[in-house]
Amino acid sequence: MFEKTLDESKINRAVLAGLNAPCLSREENADEGSLEELEALLETAGGQCVGTVLQNKTTPDPRTFLGEGKVGEVKQLVEAAGADLVIFDNDLSPSQQRALTEDLGVQVLDRSALILDIFAQRARTSEGRLQVELAQYKYLLPRLTGMWGHLVRQNASGGKSPIGTRGPGETQLETDRRLIRGKITKLEGELREVRRVRATQRQRREKNEVPVVAIVGYTNAGKSTLLNALTGSDIPANNRLFDTLDTTTRTLELSDTCTVLVSDTVGFISKLPHHLVEAFKATLEELEYADLLLHVIDASNPGWREQAEVVERLITELGAWETPRVDVFNKADLLDGDILPHGEDIVTISARTGQGLEELKEKLRSRLDLGNHRVTLALPYDQGGLMDMLYREARVEQVEYGETIDVVAVCTPKVLGRVRAYIADGWTPPREFWED
Repeated sequence: MFEKTLDESKINRAVLAGLNAPCLSREENADEGSLEELEALLETAGGQCVGTVLQNKTTPDPRTFLGEGKVGEVKQLVEAAGADLVIFDNDLSPSQQRALTEDLGVQVLDRSALILDIFAQRARTSEGRLQVELAQYKYLLPRLTGMWGHLVRQNASGGKSPIGTRGPGETQLETDRRLIRGKITKLEGELREVRRVRATQRQRREKNEVPVVAIVGYTNAGKSTLLNALTGSDIPANNRLFDTLDTTTRTLELSDTCTVLVSDTVGFISKLPHHLVEAFKATLEELEYADLLLHVIDASNPGWREQAEVVERLITELGAWETPRVDVFNKADLLDGDILPHGEDIVTISARTGQGLEELKEKLRSRLDLGNHRVTLALPYDQGGLMDMLYREARVEQVEYGETIDVVAVCTPKVLGRVRAYIADGWTPPREFWED
């Protein structure tokens, strides 16, 4: 198993570092805002920031990412503050990570490793642990070489190695690589089984025509609080990043004939590791099959536009760009001014105080209530064909067997038309059926 990066027995003191270079994309660059978010991630993981270093440089240094002078500055800060960790806001290559660890004398991580550590702490269900473990192994695989630096690899040119170290370094490295590739293959197989089970559950929902609403958004935007407010659930909703990792689904009754499933998904964040997105596709593919997305936006955050762009980009990457969407601007109670975000597909709410929730429910009803009808039928026992059709194509809520088969079912307009056609073909029910 991937060894935990942050020691849980003490608070890690970390120096945060980042590089802003014109040759890097906006997503790859570091700035003051992303370093503040990195500090929040560190606190979520249980660490403490003791200093930050941000360098503006034309291009990254091939060996140490930062320039030689800045690396020296980071080392001085590490020694002065007694730090035992340096975390980079940018992604580092395995060789850069090794070189920086040697130069600085403390463990060096990048943003991806820190996020993986948080996910490892938050995973509770077996599915969540599977997905995190797969992402960790994929992150670890290219970094194995540095773990065997104390063993000298075989020298094809015939160079001499210290006695007792000839050969085993390369052998052990290849052995570990083979073992980890085997674990990755096994985990991918287990996650395929998870996807198969989810597909079966999805087919059952589609058969019963139960709409699915997926709540998406930047981490700490208030998704779990919204799920609690809509459905009366009591899932943990704390003011910290990635508080919810495992997907939670609850039912919401919008009307007598319209019940929907509402799913709270893992929060997104800028620079989310690609292998983490890949590992969590077994969960996040639900976005593609949802009937409606609620994109929750923290309206009180000055950088909400940039956060919304990150979510939109990941929704597109996950193949859910065509799914209907409602933008839900949350934390309206923290906004100053009378003008709130508004529009046809926009609702402004406060999940904490309940402001705007009725408007949001009305928006959901207008999108998802398909005009279904609840019908009550008293079927003679020789009319099993209609009963079979109801089980296949309607949502049967109640069946009582007496002199007749009394059935209460919720039907779509199409199925209701078939019921009427069935009756018109020559069978008159022993008592009137009605629609709610």
